[in-house]
Amino acid sequence: MLRMTSTMPDIHQAPGLAAVVQRVSAARTLATVHELARDHYAGRRVGTPGGRAAAAWLAERLRELGAKVELDSFPVADVRELYATPVLEWSAGGQALRLEHRRDFAEHLASAELPHPHTAPLAAASEGDLRGRWVLAEAGDWAQACERAEAHGAAGVLTARGTDAEGWMPKMIAGPAARAVPIIALRADLHARLADALAAGPAQVTGSMPLRQVTAEGHNVHARFPRAGGAGSGPRLLLTAHYDGVGDDPGVRLPAAADNASGVAAVLEAARVLTAAVTAPVDLAVTFLDAEEAGAWGSAHHAPQVPPDTLVINLDGAAQLHQAASVEAGGPAHALLATLDQAARLVGVPLRAGAMASDNRRYAAAGLAAIGIGMGMPGYQTPAETPDRVQPNTLLAAARLLVATTWLLSSRSTG
Repeated sequence: MLRMTSTMPDIHQAPGLAAVVQRVSAARTLATVHELARDHYAGRRVGTPGGRAAAAWLAERLRELGAKVELDSFPVADVRELYATPVLEWSAGGQALRLEHRRDFAEHLASAELPHPHTAPLAAASEGDLRGRWVLAEAGDWAQACERAEAHGAAGVLTARGTDAEGWMPKMIAGPAARAVPIIALRADLHARLADALAAGPAQVTGSMPLRQVTAEGHNVHARFPRAGGAGSGPRLLLTAHYDGVGDDPGVRLPAAADNASGVAAVLEAARVLTAAVTAPVDLAVTFLDAEEAGAWGSAHHAPQVPPDTLVINLDGAAQLHQAASVEAGGPAHALLATLDQAARLVGVPLRAGAMASDNRRYAAAGLAAIGIGMGMPGYQTPAETPDRVQPNTLLAAARLLVATTWLLSSRSTG
């Protein structure tokens, strides 16, 4: 069982490694984060021009490192696309309140499309006559409210949803099957306030939900590097990170700097150092994955193609390391986990067992030894996920951990 490792580096036990990890550049890694968070990439959602531009940029960087690069396309279904800013306002007791998208309310992923604002009276979900009315769901009971709304021809459903610690309602683009009525998720305290207003007298709601489901084309970026150390028996290692984000809202940037430009930047920097410094035999490949945010489609497409003896390390988030990095192992990963733990001790990166629901699980499900690592995502999937919140020391820690793990794996193959 993985226990928290010491935060004190023990690099003196591996002097050859000490020189290698010193080659990791925080400035170069941070520059990659800033690049991928630029306006040009528009949040890097799968199937968008910004997403394709990010894939092309990464492919060129990998070619500069001497890798053989291939872009592999695949279809992605049921991606939620918000094509205009939603509207939500209500009036009750002679007062009107217009709400702010992503601060006060957000799209519910099971919502039917409602392209234009619709005004109708509000009703509690328990009322008998719901036809043509907006329905206020009981907290935590949106599905039952939808069933009644659908059965009675209601205009739509308002349900409660929480926010993150900074008051944002994070964006997501994958979810349950769409219902037959529009659904708007209202901030929990505002939902309670609306319930109080309805209890005091009539209320009227105006809302829109310009949300549709689209099919997109994803693009994985595969890079295979010349075998370090030339001929010989060595491990087969695949480093992965997803480069896609949830995409900008209409008129609002979601830069996706932490999730997962930070992970991509650390993997790219590790590959740069390893190709120049590791001389022991190792078969190194890097894959930058698309459509993780839409349901890990990129890794699901790729995992069955990976040779069964491949060791996989996936990095999702390398922006803000607090007490320790979260690590999840799947498949026959015991030996790989032990090596990762040793590498972490050598470079002073604390680890702890923790759930990592990312692309690593697709590789583990395919029977591969797979480890997922996460080091924090401040501003996760909101406009606050900006490059200035990505910590250079965390990028250094992530890249050095990958370098040290690869160095140990390759060194053992010659021992």
